[in-house]
Amino acid sequence: PGRLYVKAIFTGYKRGLRNQHENTALLKLDGVINKTDTTFYMGKKCCYVYRAKRLTTCPGHDKKNNIRIIWGKVTRPHGNSGAVRAKFKRNLPATAMGKRIRVMLYPSSV
Repeated sequence: PGRLYVKAIFTGYKRGLRNQHENTALLKLDGVINKTDTTFYMGKKCCYVYRAKRLTTCPGHDKKNNIRIIWGKVTRPHGNSGAVRAKFKRNLPATAMGKRIRVMLYPSSV
């Protein structure tokens, strides 16, 4: 059926001039260019998919694999150019900066 998520980039953590807050991630969504467009994505689930070194079993699969997922949720807009803030179950690692985040199209409020 094609993609069921919107592509986003993890641009960095929420920060001021001197302090950064790693518990909030900033995401740049594909095709979103202003603050009003971000309202559709509020509350949507998002995930960072990456490969780890060790194989582990995942629920619902019989074979071990090295894919891991960190789940999160889009919380609010950030600035006027279509970026959003997201909170993840575990803070995203710094190695994820500039990498792909999937913003799912659920839970739907439409």
